[in-house]
Amino acid sequence: MNADDLPRAGSGSAARSEAEELLSAPAEWDLPRNRHLHHKDVLMRRIDHDLNPAARTAAAPPRRKLLLRAAVLLPAASLALAGALVVTLSGGGGSAPGSGTGGAGTAEGGPSASVTLGRIAAAAMETGTSPVKDGQLVYVRTLLRANTGTFEGPVKLGALHQSESWTVQNPAPVKTAGWLRETGKDAVMPGETIPIEEGGAPVPAGFDRPTYKWLASLPTDPAALLRLIYSRTKGDETESHDQAAFSRIGDLLGDVMPAANNAALYKAAARIPGVVVIPDAVDAAGRHGIGITREDPRSRIRDVWIFDKHDLTYLGARSYITKDKKKEPRPTTLLGVSAVMERAVVDHRGDTPGRANG
Repeated sequence: MNADDLPRAGSGSAARSEAEELLSAPAEWDLPRNRHLHHKDVLMRRIDHDLNPAARTAAAPPRRKLLLRAAVLLPAASLALAGALVVTLSGGGGSAPGSGTGGAGTAEGGPSASVTLGRIAAAAMETGTSPVKDGQLVYVRTLLRANTGTFEGPVKLGALHQSESWTVQNPAPVKTAGWLRETGKDAVMPGETIPIEEGGAPVPAGFDRPTYKWLASLPTDPAALLRLIYSRTKGDETESHDQAAFSRIGDLLGDVMPAANNAALYKAAARIPGVVVIPDAVDAAGRHGIGITREDPRSRIRDVWIFDKHDLTYLGARSYITKDKKKEPRPTTLLGVSAVMERAVVDHRGDTPGRANG
């Protein structure tokens, strides 16, 4: 039985269990590097740097995270991938990029994504956030399961483990964007606090290194924000322009930002053609929530953003591979899952909520 979060046209709506997902047939994993989680890539590049002198001149990839690209799977964490979806969606053929017309669809028998994202945006507006100082850091603790297979080999889902990140908020260009520490089985360099070094020239605040001050500077009008996002992204053979914009928004989920900017992101996502709701999605901590996802005919992977069913806060993400190398549909395989467990603003690297680094 294939795993689909949404029913296909004309099919039943039977959901697939977590156990069935984990028993899916292995998938060949030759996904482009710019879709790997940023933090995982940072760690692997650091290992390469130590073991292979030739790797020391390699340029850093432009993309930051996804799902945790939480940080983000997906938005600050470190899964090995982010995903995409194979169901009955418009696939990017709706409105022109950044046109501001509604494009969010409806799952068979489910609510409109426009309505759901509107509710999520309204809840975000009720969440107060104190301004973050340039000298402070944003701390995020995430649970995750990631692909531990090789980049070219079959998917092998690793053990649940913890990831902690401390992200620098200095808006000036920096070479060290923060620090990452993973603990538990299948963690990368477990127990060590590793600098997130961007490589090359210092990186300023922006889409690839979002800070509170930079996020606060973004338009709060959804149409204007979406036009800006489209202008800073582009499609290619691995994803359409619409999917690139959807992924870019996903990269920012879970970051600390003013309520108005957070709400605008969700309203902007609702305007992207092909966005749909998944009535039930489960994060790495086992919490059930509402999923938001999008199909893209060019992409082999699918991202699912997960929100609490009651207060609509962001919980985490799931990632799947849904197509083979020839972009033909294949049994859906889980690539990774995350859960944001704690988020705070701290004064020093190593500080955690309620405990200063002494």
